[in-house]
Amino acid sequence: MAKNSMRKHQRSSSSQNNKGSGSIRIISGLWRGRKLPVYDAEGLRPTTDRVKETLFNWIANDIPNARCLDLFAGSGGLGFEAASRQAEEVTLIELNSQAFQQLQQNAQTVKATNINLLNQNSLNFLKQEGQAYDIVFIDPPFRQGLLADTIELLENNHWLNDQALIYIETEKELEMPALPESWQLHREKVAGQVRFQLFIREQ
Repeated sequence: MAKNSMRKHQRSSSSQNNKGSGSIRIISGLWRGRKLPVYDAEGLRPTTDRVKETLFNWIANDIPNARCLDLFAGSGGLGFEAASRQAEEVTLIELNSQAFQQLQQNAQTVKATNINLLNQNSLNFLKQEGQAYDIVFIDPPFRQGLLADTIELLENNHWLNDQALIYIETEKELEMPALPESWQLHREKVAGQVRFQLFIREQ
């Protein structure tokens, strides 16, 4: 993959309010208040603390003992937050090797026992036959056309439990691709140039 494409792929879920700060902050749970360093690559688009706090207020009761999947993990802001709040298992998928190494170091720093890290392309991962997850975070690079394929692979390859929660973060102006009929919009907000939505898979 071209170097520029790798930079775009690695960008994803970070809770920094300012990319230059070089860290994410865990809001709640076992590692509450901890700041973890972020690999500050060109093209990193952070998820703000405000958005992350809103999301986890929505799903707080569903996190304990859940199996979570964090696609396009970037800084790991969403995945680490879920793990801190005692998810049973959190799998983070990150393509960029340097961002992945930072995720490994951060997992060691907090002595995480419920985090799995995979250094690979999220779409390639989803092309396998899946083991169903309870909560999935989808925060792909903006304007790269990755969302439609991600949604299709998640649904068709059995990555989702019945009643799974699916979080999607996109650029505000994006026209959403077709969604499976079973995905029902539960919550939605816009913050700045970002739209974030939570779906429930109703079977």
